[in-house]
Amino acid sequence: MDSRHEFSKNARKRPNENDDDDEGEDEAISHLIVHQKLPPFLDGKIKFSKQVNPVLPVKDPTCDMAVNAKKGSSLVKELRQQKEVKKAQRKEWELKNTQIGEIMNVKNEDEADAKNGSYKDKYSKHLDTLKADKKKIQTQRKSLPVFSCRDELLHIISENNVVIVVGETGSGKTTQLTQYLHEEGYADSGCIACTQPRRVAAMSVAQRVSQEMGVDLGKEVGYSIRFEDNTSKDTVIKYMTDGILLRESLSDQDLESYSCIIMDEAHERSLNTDILFGLLRNIATQRNDLRLIITSATMDAGKFSSFFGSVPVFKIPGRTFPVEIFHSATVVSDFVAQAVSQAINIHLGSKEDGDILVFMPGQEEIEVTCDKIDERLSFVKSQSPDVEIKELKILPMYSALSPEKQAEVFKEAPKGTRKCIVATNIAETSLTVDGVKYVIDSGYSRLKVFQPKMGIDALLIYPISQANANQRSGRAGRTSSGICYRLYTENQYKEELLVTSVPEIQRSNLANVILLLKSLNVKDLMSFKFMDPPPQDNMSNSMYQLWMLGALDNHGELTKLGRDMANFPLDPTMSKMVIESIADGCANEVLIIVSMLSGPNVFYRPEGREEESDRERERFYIHDSDHLTLLNVYKQWQRNRESSNWCSLRFINYRLMVKVKDVVDQLKHIMKTHKYRISSTDDENIIKRCICKSYFHQAAMLKNLKEYQNLRTGMPCHLHPTSALFNAGSLPKYIIYHELVMTTKEYMHCATAVQADWLSELGPMFYSLRTSVYNAEKKQKPLAIYTR
Repeated sequence: MDSRHEFSKNARKRPNENDDDDEGEDEAISHLIVHQKLPPFLDGKIKFSKQVNPVLPVKDPTCDMAVNAKKGSSLVKELRQQKEVKKAQRKEWELKNTQIGEIMNVKNEDEADAKNGSYKDKYSKHLDTLKADKKKIQTQRKSLPVFSCRDELLHIISENNVVIVVGETGSGKTTQLTQYLHEEGYADSGCIACTQPRRVAAMSVAQRVSQEMGVDLGKEVGYSIRFEDNTSKDTVIKYMTDGILLRESLSDQDLESYSCIIMDEAHERSLNTDILFGLLRNIATQRNDLRLIITSATMDAGKFSSFFGSVPVFKIPGRTFPVEIFHSATVVSDFVAQAVSQAINIHLGSKEDGDILVFMPGQEEIEVTCDKIDERLSFVKSQSPDVEIKELKILPMYSALSPEKQAEVFKEAPKGTRKCIVATNIAETSLTVDGVKYVIDSGYSRLKVFQPKMGIDALLIYPISQANANQRSGRAGRTSSGICYRLYTENQYKEELLVTSVPEIQRSNLANVILLLKSLNVKDLMSFKFMDPPPQDNMSNSMYQLWMLGALDNHGELTKLGRDMANFPLDPTMSKMVIESIADGCANEVLIIVSMLSGPNVFYRPEGREEESDRERERFYIHDSDHLTLLNVYKQWQRNRESSNWCSLRFINYRLMVKVKDVVDQLKHIMKTHKYRISSTDDENIIKRCICKSYFHQAAMLKNLKEYQNLRTGMPCHLHPTSALFNAGSLPKYIIYHELVMTTKEYMHCATAVQADWLSELGPMFYSLRTSVYNAEKKQKPLAIYTR
């Protein structure tokens, strides 16, 4: 296949032309031709999956809930637009400089962290107080449902290599099972591992277990998450994300260092968990000494049991209280506005104690919900000053929240105060919050869904499944009888929601997974035992991505470059950039750029000081490269002794910068382990060319004012307003970008200007230059041609 797009480059004179003679001169135009080539192994004849058709994460894309999910909340949109208007109208004199902030004693969390100890220490202190003042630890351990069946459970584990354990959230399976195995002596022959699908859960549970055992976190009990390893040679109980265990299998294919592996929250079916299922299924047949325990919070354990060969299922007796469920009488058009009203009605109308838990899709919806509940409640109080209204402590809960704010959610509310927790689906099963009596279920969550035709991941809102809905309602019956308000009709629950969620493996980009499986010598992907096979399109598109990066050869086999790329816990594109930087002599700079890209944006924009923040950000801009801008931020921070005060004055998140430094150090450790050379350069073009070597497949050409067009797909792409290139006087003709983020528009995240000849040289399977000559005397104009 070789369809083509053709674009013209800026006109340029022949080398020997007379500059003084403007009439009748010939000029050469270079046309960038884009090829759509496929490797032989993607000729359509080879199948990589038993799942031929795409798997949609929604039952019916035309149903009311699916349509409302696509539209989103009108209230959220309205507030977003209001913020943009305020930003445009705000005058510079309103906050002339940071001195006003100093006079007002405005401090950010990073400054406080720097003065009061590290954020890790603060998180530990917060977690140390959780529940400890309610009961003595041992009494509390014995009060958990799992304790009543401890001996029976341990007997079944001793008799079987693989056991499925079903227990409701709060049954104690996550914190107690590792300790029971330790008490039985399993740690004498190897470490006891417990995987978690989320970083927050791995950290918080490890902290809790270390507290229960009376040991320091990081010693006998530790945790390991990407770019953060808090374990030691003394660690016998190790909590980790499933991705960490997956990467450990590269160097220890039979996972010999572990005597027991607990795969917790298996019902969530994360991408890494599903791959581990396939690997551990084989390992368990080869290692009679290994004990594999799969835990789930749902009763749908039959599928797990069948997959592992009809292994026994053990159910921990529950102690949940009855939950009354109310469905909306009519279709809800704005779930955020309705949730706000429902929360206010509960707080004002219920005389009973009990906290409120509101489920929202993501951070933006959570913040708007919190703000609006607070605003509405303040208005009610102002209108009824003589009426005594109980205090309502409104708490957001999402993964990007600071650790100390996350820990606030678990604290018992003061007497006379009710908590209202507004959370993502992290509160469904991963974290247990006591005291919740009322649940408000919006009916939606955010899912990352890979779109193979466009080759991008889109984080979009979708209706939840019936299984999710049942998990959410169950949160109301943890400590007493409860009530769940579903913001969708009973008919919508039955007719519009899938029975169970589509596993992540069936809606994800699988490039990283395929690279890892190939590194584990899985040659035939069709023969790999997936619990639910990924769609053919996702598999072939992901293999295509690896081929164009040079990780796979024309036969679909792993290359040396691909094997080197697999050594890094990074997206394949960034892994390639790191490997290429070794030969290019810019490894130090690329490691910093990759580390800055691996986490959240380090800049923040406090409300009321947006313009001031934007001005500080612009001081770091490298006019033609967001990648080099990130490098500039990090290097200036280093030159200023990694100061928290320096960060504060420039609206940079100090905690995130410390995290970036940790990532840089860990990547350098990997480089040294594999004896890769780390060198440095000040030549910006060398760095930009190195970036282009990995991102040439994500190149775009300027179409009109601030709008670009993807060279390979023709898809419109826009520079983000925070990009260093956004306000450039003259925009570059060609750019490459880190990723495309779909929000209100298709925004390019982190863009860098490149040259047409770089694209043709570094991505020859896609691009080539063709030169044509025209005569200026005939007033011919070079035209941009777009053909298929």
